Amino acid sequence: GSFLFSLVGIIALSTGAYGTQGRVLLFAVTIIVVILIVYTLLRWIDHLSKLGRVGETIDRVEKAAIKAITQRIQWPYLGGSAYTTDLSLPPSAITVKSELTGYVQHIDVFALGAIAQDVEIQVYLEVLPGTFVHEGMPLLHIVSMGNTMACDTDTAREKVLATLTIGVRRTFENDPRFGLCVLSEIASRALSPAVNDPGTAIDVIGRGVRTLTCWSKPHGPGSHTNQGCKQIFLRGLTVDDLFDDFFAPISRDGAALLEVNLRVLKALISLAEINPAIFKDACDRHVALLITRADITLTLQHEKDQLNSLARTMTP
Repeated sequence: GSFLFSLVGIIALSTGAYGTQGRVLLFAVTIIVVILIVYTLLRWIDHLSKLGRVGETIDRVEKAAIKAITQRIQWPYLGGSAYTTDLSLPPSAITVKSELTGYVQHIDVFALGAIAQDVEIQVYLEVLPGTFVHEGMPLLHIVSMGNTMACDTDTAREKVLATLTIGVRRTFENDPRFGLCVLSEIASRALSPAVNDPGTAIDVIGRGVRTLTCWSKPHGPGSHTNQGCKQIFLRGLTVDDLFDDFFAPISRDGAALLEVNLRVLKALISLAEINPAIFKDACDRHVALLITRADITLTLQHEKDQLNSLARTMTP
């Protein structure tokens, strides 16, 4: 843009298109453009100085994970209704299967709600954003609310499938579990023999505690079912899934390092104290797994006793 501006300005000056006032105005605008160019260059230099750093990458992933979890807390079923495990579908339910292989990136629940109201159906989704699907895998079930559907089955299937976006990779926006998985992968790579950086893994564990703490916050007034999406049923996320995504890989890859085991154990104790009603059972399960792995991988009895002593401090 600045190049084109300068080129046009030079041509205009050469042709004598500007008078005295025009030259003054052109000079003032040129000063402003120069200031914008200098500001942009400085900002870009600052961006390049941080680009690729582990800390900067972790910051971005943590922010994305917290944003996704906060959004899911407000809309636990993406605006739809709860699809409980004890809910049984009628034999007349129509199963819609995937025509693609990849990850579910987005589900337009509001569009599904409009379709469900239009053709008088209920939609029961078997997938969430982040689910890996393959051709022929059941995605959802369609249940007619009347004797007959307001449109033919093929048309309803095409409309419903159009509301699901399936791609080759997972995304952060609608997939809280993906952010936790990426944080865990960063810690696992830091713990690999090639990198051998337990400090980064310990930093990630602290960030994981901060991210998971968001899940323990009470649902705000916005956490409800959208009035137009009551006929759309989705399954919710579970605490066990969130803990498995984050703690399982770190606990496995850092089982031979006492400092990592201690930090994971302290993180689990902290989460159990933050909200026992939500986190206690999952924390107890992962503490038991950590102690079992440590008994196998650690060689010094003193280190094992240290972990067992810390584990006993968890509030029963």
